[in-house]
Amino acid sequence: MSSEPSPRGAAPAYDDAEKGVGEQVIVYPVEKKALSYPADEKKDLFINEKKDVPPLQPPQVKRDPYALVKGAPKKKVSKVILFKLWYNTYRKLFTLAFSINMIMFGFAVSGHWPYAVKYAGAFAVANFNVSILVRNEIFGRILYLLVNTLFAKWPPLWFRLGCTSVLQHLGGIHTGCAISGIVWLTLKVVNTYRNHINENNAILVVGLLTNVAVIVTAVAAFPWVRNTHHNVFERHHRFVGWTALFLTWAFTIMGDIWHTDNKSWVPDGRHLVRQQDFWYVMGMTTWIALPWICTREVPVDIELPSPKVAIVRFRRGMQQGLLGRISRSAVKEYHAFGIISEGPHAKYHYMICGVQGDFTRSLVNDPPKTLWTRELKFAGVSNTSTLYKRGIRICTGTGIGAALSTCIQSPYWYLIWIGSDQEKTFGPTISGLIYRHIEPERLLLWDSKARGGRPDTMKILKDVYKSWNAEVVFITSNYIGNSEMMQGCKEAGIPCFGTLWDF
Repeated sequence: MSSEPSPRGAAPAYDDAEKGVGEQVIVYPVEKKALSYPADEKKDLFINEKKDVPPLQPPQVKRDPYALVKGAPKKKVSKVILFKLWYNTYRKLFTLAFSINMIMFGFAVSGHWPYAVKYAGAFAVANFNVSILVRNEIFGRILYLLVNTLFAKWPPLWFRLGCTSVLQHLGGIHTGCAISGIVWLTLKVVNTYRNHINENNAILVVGLLTNVAVIVTAVAAFPWVRNTHHNVFERHHRFVGWTALFLTWAFTIMGDIWHTDNKSWVPDGRHLVRQQDFWYVMGMTTWIALPWICTREVPVDIELPSPKVAIVRFRRGMQQGLLGRISRSAVKEYHAFGIISEGPHAKYHYMICGVQGDFTRSLVNDPPKTLWTRELKFAGVSNTSTLYKRGIRICTGTGIGAALSTCIQSPYWYLIWIGSDQEKTFGPTISGLIYRHIEPERLLLWDSKARGGRPDTMKILKDVYKSWNAEVVFITSNYIGNSEMMQGCKEAGIPCFGTLWDF
């Protein structure tokens, strides 16, 4: 899945890669039926022209049971379902993290908890520490590994679904702790300015700059900025965030070695390392730096099966359910895509990059020989497929990049791929991987051009869910397609997990 999503308000029903290539209509051969009369009787019809002959009737074409009926009214989704989808685990985790902090903050500002007022800076960096930790790729991979190892298949289904949901929505803790940290940092800066008579002017300036930098970093990550201006989000969230980290170090160290009693600097290292805020900032720095240690420039081969898609091939195999970030630069403009691989011991792994923005367009117009990537990939929701006995992986267009590995590496997962002219658009490499590793009985490919339009995805899902005896459905699609399938699955009582645009 690309990290260059369409804005929510303008999300197309299908992206370019899903529309296929070429304008010709594929005509499939029709089985020729035997004539309804013996061959030697044909002459009689022409000799006796006055004989009543019924008008020639065109053969009846059997309607595709999964074809979407054109003009059919859309079923209205209940407000209860819409609320459940809106107030998902992400928002629940955000509510939990933020509420706990605000309760503690309320005790602090009301004068009932002097300790929290005195160490407001430590509360701030402790929240930032947790916020950054849950976004760390290494921490995430360890968490996924533990859950997949300990809880594969044997616990009750509701428990396994809960594990997947929490892992997928750890971003709720990230944002909840980040915003809470800003609140605590603001309290620290306000208290510092209230006591400005006893504080050094340098501490006042650095404290204010730190607060501003952290706020800019947070605002840049708002969904409407991230989804519509990806490069703006990344540059500000990363580079202003790094600036905020340096300022946090300065503000923390200056505050720890400045003695307000005698208004002097006391650079005592022993005193500094005994302060809790020092170690919290050290943790922040470690979690930020670790993923960059794994960054490498690697050789790539790029296949261009159509003007709308670039297939990027990397060396070495991967386990299923991973995503990778790639860039032409070592430190900026990283974009996330799903990884396709035949297994950890395979020779190659692949990323499907649909042309949607400047970066992906450049892969087609000017294919590079090398790309920058983090060698340690991060886990996506598909990585928890090992928790389930049987499941369905449904995707549209370039979503096959995030879905295919799961079905290649596990015989218990059914693949549904909806697109248009898939073989021409995505080329022989992807088609070959599908036909070599996925048996026909667990594969449904819907070519919208050949079959006259989009399918009734919910009818397909309901039928396959029942016949395959699946426990869960994983969805990778654009915003509109994802919303429709998530709503339909919720109403039908089918456990499902959809696409996130929260990288």
